[in-house]
Amino acid sequence: MYEYITGRLEEITPTDAIVEACGIGYDLVISLSTFSKLQSAQGQTVKLYTYHQVREDDESLFGFADRGERSVFTQLISVSGVGAGSARMILSAMTADEVKEAILTGDVNRFKAVKGIGLKTAQRIIIDLKDKIGKGGGEFSFETAPASSPVREEAFGALTMLGFAKPAIEKTLDKLLKEKPDYTVEELIKRALKLM
Repeated sequence: MYEYITGRLEEITPTDAIVEACGIGYDLVISLSTFSKLQSAQGQTVKLYTYHQVREDDESLFGFADRGERSVFTQLISVSGVGAGSARMILSAMTADEVKEAILTGDVNRFKAVKGIGLKTAQRIIIDLKDKIGKGGGEFSFETAPASSPVREEAFGALTMLGFAKPAIEKTLDKLLKEKPDYTVEELIKRALKLM
């Protein structure tokens, strides 16, 4: 629903950032990784990538300093038994790159060291996400396509509005753009719809 928010960073704590954009103050839930990148930017204009979570009794907007961290977050919450709170705890204990490395190397103990993550959950994270890590450099597969591609952005937005899950959209778009990087927006959406 919301791709990112750009605005003045009014307040920041290790768990929350308040960003004012167009006269509205957005309270974003953040990880310690994002906090460490933004803590010196109070009063300045910042850009936070977002993840909007709606539950029956709660609505939260998560903020991330970069797309890579948000991508790892969305992959983590796609694992059964890992909620948004647990994913944020993992990203507070490790950077996005360290999470990828722990998955790639099967480092169960690294995940178990995070509060609230037991042996079974740690194993499930590694098993479920290991095949989503690219062979080159430990990136999630959908990160290999240019993140700033306007065609990709438009296609992503359209597919999100149609109700598809973000991790599934990202995986599909990555696959298609890897095969043919010069799709038009219309072609990319049509091809993605056939695969989803």
